[in-house]
Amino acid sequence: MNPNFDLVIFDCDGVLVDSEVISCRAHAEILNRHGYPITSEQVFHRFLGRSARQANLEVEAELGRALPDDFHLQLRDELHRTFEADLEPIPHIYSALDAITQPVCVASSGSHQRMRISLGRTRLYDRFAPNIFSASQVSNGKPAPDLFLFAAEQMNVAPERCVVIEDSVPGVTGGRAAGMTVLGFHGGSHCQPGYAEMLRAAGAIATFDDMRQLPDLIARIGRNAD
Repeated sequence: MNPNFDLVIFDCDGVLVDSEVISCRAHAEILNRHGYPITSEQVFHRFLGRSARQANLEVEAELGRALPDDFHLQLRDELHRTFEADLEPIPHIYSALDAITQPVCVASSGSHQRMRISLGRTRLYDRFAPNIFSASQVSNGKPAPDLFLFAAEQMNVAPERCVVIEDSVPGVTGGRAAGMTVLGFHGGSHCQPGYAEMLRAAGAIATFDDMRQLPDLIARIGRNAD
């Protein structure tokens, strides 16, 4: 396909699986249960694309106390329940992956356990394993570049030869900070009017809302870089 990119790095939530609306709802439910009033829309705007560790630190600072030791287990169980009931893959992701000839991997703010559930539920886990990387493996999650640089290092590809597929401002920011080309996807059910412009403002070189566009978009961006 495109000689200028040797690796395609996918975010998970909102790019491979249409999970953002579901996960924000579950996150808000658990936080409210522990005395932190927040709506799913507020979770979306504050925490989308960021690691659970970062979100929890902010919540605990505002609460003035620690969340329960088993908070992540409660959130995992709520996510598992809602994913089993409602989670779907992003439309046309299977055919897009079939048409991409470069190696692919996942770099997500979510935990490995969460990705095992979400990617397993949507029959995508085996398409990427073992090349699935989590913010839990680096010091700083998105919007820091650490996770993208870690993924590139693990895949033995130079950052400038990586193209990142992201749906969040922290993700786009992190990919650009890593010296990578970033494409912004705004085809998830959580994406509202103006979302594409927001991703471009964060540094996405191009945006798209249909996964069937992705293989040709990668090739075109590569040709333009010649």
